[in-house]
Amino acid sequence: MTAPISTATSESASDASGGRLERRFAGLRAQGRGGLVTYIMAGDPDREASQRILDGLPEAGADVIELGMPFSDPMADGPTIQAAAQRALKAGQTLRATLDMVAAFRRHDQDTPIVLMGYYNPIHSHGAERFAADAAAAGADGLIVVDLPPEEAPELTGPLSRHGLHLILLATPTTDSTRMHAVLAKAGGFLYYVSIAGITGTRAADQAQVADAVARLRLHSNLPIAVGFGIRTPEQAAAMSRIADAAVVGSAVVERVAADDDPLALVRDLAMAVRAARA
Repeated sequence: MTAPISTATSESASDASGGRLERRFAGLRAQGRGGLVTYIMAGDPDREASQRILDGLPEAGADVIELGMPFSDPMADGPTIQAAAQRALKAGQTLRATLDMVAAFRRHDQDTPIVLMGYYNPIHSHGAERFAADAAAAGADGLIVVDLPPEEAPELTGPLSRHGLHLILLATPTTDSTRMHAVLAKAGGFLYYVSIAGITGTRAADQAQVADAVARLRLHSNLPIAVGFGIRTPEQAAAMSRIADAAVVGSAVVERVAADDDPLALVRDLAMAVRAARA
């Protein structure tokens, strides 16, 4: 059996950032419950409305926030999040504006972790070192880059580590043990398990398959595990939070934003279900 990996990236990020992700997952363990991770697209449907939603997520029950960085070619995302990115870009959202949203959030919330999620092209254009410095200064805690494989990650992991940010990597149903070692060598914060083979928001995750996958992942890593893709309802979120350390809900929340149908109400329902899941 391979010993669980505890990465230097995770430790250095904890020291420099104050460890919001570590504290949050430790708090969840102490409470004996799983967490709720919610995703919204920065700037969707416009900057002002998006800031209001972001600011309201913790009170609604989000334990960790994923904030999407809009990109014109979001290849891992289904139609819902693709449309959100297009709305945000059309409304004038930029990478700088997204970081400014994080900074505005931090003026009233110093505890809730924020993980930026997106694609590498805008980061590369911004410059990896500059991006890491700017993201850390704004108050971000980590980064998920959907199209950055571990083999290409060193360009980014050094700057992130120097500025106290976690690189959160993805494992999928097709990730074997050899590949998992490469993933975990660069991972920090938590491990994001993609519960379906495909794009976001298209079909539901299979609970039995996810449970088996999470059990295998725990043999390789002591990082918390969050399960995302294919989780849309309070019942599904509750089930996944019993299996893993957290459930991630994105497309269902973004659909509420698109419909102007109070996304925070859905987050409250999700949070209530997750918090009762292990009771």
